[in-house]
Amino acid sequence: MENEIFQLQYALDTFYFLVCGALVMWMAAGFAMLEAGLVRSKNTVEILTKNVALFAVACTMYMVCGYAVMYGGDYLLSTITGDGVTGAEEAATYAPSADFFFQVVFVATAMSIVSGAVAERMKLFSFLVFAVVMTGFIYPMEGSWTWGGNPVFGMYTLGDLGFLDFAGSGIVHMAGAAAALAGVVMIGARKGKYGPNGEVNAIPGANLPLATLGTFILWLGWFGFNGGSVLATASVESANAVAVVFMNTNAAAAGGCLAALLTAKLLFGKADLTMALNGCLAGLVAITAGPDTPTALLATLFGAVGGVLVVFSITTLDKMKIDDPVGAISVHGVVGLLGLLLVPVTNDGASFSGQLIGAATIFGWVFGVSLVAFMVIKMIMGLRVDEEEEYEGSDIAECGMEAYPEFTSAR
Repeated sequence: MENEIFQLQYALDTFYFLVCGALVMWMAAGFAMLEAGLVRSKNTVEILTKNVALFAVACTMYMVCGYAVMYGGDYLLSTITGDGVTGAEEAATYAPSADFFFQVVFVATAMSIVSGAVAERMKLFSFLVFAVVMTGFIYPMEGSWTWGGNPVFGMYTLGDLGFLDFAGSGIVHMAGAAAALAGVVMIGARKGKYGPNGEVNAIPGANLPLATLGTFILWLGWFGFNGGSVLATASVESANAVAVVFMNTNAAAAGGCLAALLTAKLLFGKADLTMALNGCLAGLVAITAGPDTPTALLATLFGAVGGVLVVFSITTLDKMKIDDPVGAISVHGVVGLLGLLLVPVTNDGASFSGQLIGAATIFGWVFGVSLVAFMVIKMIMGLRVDEEEEYEGSDIAECGMEAYPEFTSAR
């Protein structure tokens, strides 16, 4: 009887894990729609191509070497099914291949963050070469120090220092933003973004309905992102934990949206939709490191802090001439750090010093190695499209087609 109960729990937990992984995979569509809406129409096909291709690259590289680097498992030449799990004494609660699937869509999420930040001026295949390095080595290495539990360069274990990141505010989101920042530093700003006297020129996106759809898709996918990180649902304890995580994830997104909208109104005198959208995402990032311990009210407040912070971060980075067309560095990087620092407020298993050391480790590794990778790619094949191609748009230059051929392209 005990064995039958275990097998039922095993099946339910595996199914739940796979469904959550599918929700996280759906976030790839959210990133694609968000970015396609926030770039100019002449760069739409190219940014969509990047998002489809980076997902394929991430899945392939994580199978080839990424998972082995991060956890030590081999998914290149074997299929691990969990057939050997026969009794309740086994530690596993879900099929090992379900774990691989859940982890691989997280890798793709981290890489998607880079795509938006370098949009409209980076060469397609240079970007994909970097995706190979990011998903096959850079992300898995920092993941091995955090979720993998390995010592950092054999020196210290982040977990022993009091570092906790439930679903990846730092491990996924801040890591993706660190790589994105390295890319933006190496590539530079879009032509016309900054004037000769330091003024910031707005370059509006072509399709805000599409960007809004992308945000709602990401909001939905985040339930899998955070909820799946509970890792189980087939017991009273785990089911209650999943419910709390879902509730807090939703509450933080709402708080972030409202706070960003009100902040933009106070600063600019207008209700800025793009800031509201980034506020939703900022709230989600802020709660991701610790959605399992706050109350719903605290989760809303945490999200609201993220929503306010992201507005100031976006405007500050613009003043620093760091050109990020979609606000990815602010949403995922700055607010990702905030999310890590909020964990000790409600979880005594984490310490502020441990969170800071973990954040510095993740950022330092990802930014440093990404910068080197971008430098090497620049020397070998170049990073940026030429000035004429940038003016005409990456769609024609890189892909030979337009997203909206019936309409006159706005230059």
